[in-house]
Amino acid sequence: MSTTPLTGQVPADTTEFAGRTALVTGAASGIGLATARRLGLGGAHVVLADHNEQGAKEAAETLKGEGVTAAAVALDVTRPASVEAAVRFAVDTFGGLDLAVNNAGIGGASAPTGAYDIDVYDRVVRTNLDGVFYSMRYELPVMEAAGRGGAIVNVASILGSVGFAGSPAYVAAKHGVVGLTKTAGAEYAAKGIRVNAVGPGFIETPLLKEMDKAAHDALLALHPAGRLGHSEEVAELIAFLLSDRASFIAGSYHLVDGAYTAV
Repeated sequence: MSTTPLTGQVPADTTEFAGRTALVTGAASGIGLATARRLGLGGAHVVLADHNEQGAKEAAETLKGEGVTAAAVALDVTRPASVEAAVRFAVDTFGGLDLAVNNAGIGGASAPTGAYDIDVYDRVVRTNLDGVFYSMRYELPVMEAAGRGGAIVNVASILGSVGFAGSPAYVAAKHGVVGLTKTAGAEYAAKGIRVNAVGPGFIETPLLKEMDKAAHDALLALHPAGRLGHSEEVAELIAFLLSDRASFIAGSYHLVDGAYTAV
């Protein structure tokens, strides 16, 4: 079996999301952008929402050049009014909301719990946990009112299932995202709205590529797969969970980590 990582965006069925509108937060780059592209190439109308409004606009223009129907909107997930406005923008622009990917998040400084800066802790939790709650708080009523079901994927992390020294805020927030997902999944499954979460492991990013070789090699050694992940690989899992192929999957949490948490 090939272990070559997926780096392209070639949907198995380019019409599987046709007629549906998707909102992706944190979509200006990384996993968010890869997911927006994957859904758009699958036929969805995609709204790219990001705190970096210019980055979201540029990403949307790039996707349009690839044949995707896309629009961009500014979003601060720490502000409920901003989240509500982004959801309303999706509805007003494309006529509804069928799919949502709550991906926006930040890392935060590294320090032991007993020395962690309180302001940093508050900012990380407000963005990574409260932001997911606010997103679902406004996405779910729109989907429910439309009466045609829907699907939401919350982007947690492998650190939603294990600890990581020096990251108390991030770990606490991502564990919270998993709990929110399970709760909302149970509440809305009978209404035809599926809520699930994914837990990406360490993904290749420009920041990681700037690590010195020794640190990078040490990180690789923690992965039985022998490499780090790619944004497109996470996007494929998200796309599956949003698709009708995952019709009986709700309230669950799925890792994509090269077996990092298995050892």
